[in-house]
Amino acid sequence: MNAPGPDLAALREAVAEFARFAGPERSWQHLLRETAPALDLSVPAHPRALLAWLNSWGCRLRNPRPGEPDVFGASVAAWWSRWAAHLPGPDACLARLTDAEIDRLGLCYADLAAAPATAGARPRSLGSTAASKALHALRPRAVMPWDAAIAERLHGARTPASYAAHLRLGREWALGVLAESGLGEEALAAELGRPGRPLTKMLDDYCYLTFSVL
Repeated sequence: MNAPGPDLAALREAVAEFARFAGPERSWQHLLRETAPALDLSVPAHPRALLAWLNSWGCRLRNPRPGEPDVFGASVAAWWSRWAAHLPGPDACLARLTDAEIDRLGLCYADLAAAPATAGARPRSLGSTAASKALHALRPRAVMPWDAAIAERLHGARTPASYAAHLRLGREWALGVLAESGLGEEALAAELGRPGRPLTKMLDDYCYLTFSVL
């Protein structure tokens, strides 16, 4: 089920409501500082910073215990070596993604979601939510994150095809609010009182409050 997207008034309301949650913004700014000038998973400290951020956003990926291998760090670094060249450029934005770029992001997502994340008696993979959030962290202007509730309520599944469908839906929404406002993305964020906030995240604010918080 693809729900109608937000108009400008609904987006404004969601962004203002989400601004009351200070924790996510603090953790995001901390990640940006720890990985400046850009998140690069080939830099050893960056996977650790990404893991801390994912856990601050509720992903619950266990940190390695003393003597355990750093499964998450090795896994996402290996994923980066395979897929970094296939991601949209750092300046890409959601409204301008091509269908081919979205299809490649679906493949990137599939491989990342299946990547090992923890060791121990009950090892686990990154999974759909953490993979989507990690891709958002890597390309914040181009990629919307999601969680299980958003994925299930909007698309009925958390498959790679559903993830690509979510990005196509987000692209449609982005084009709609930009056309209604008559503004570019940066000017729209400033007009909504959240200067510097990517439109992808403002659309996710709307999704979270509409489909996750019931």
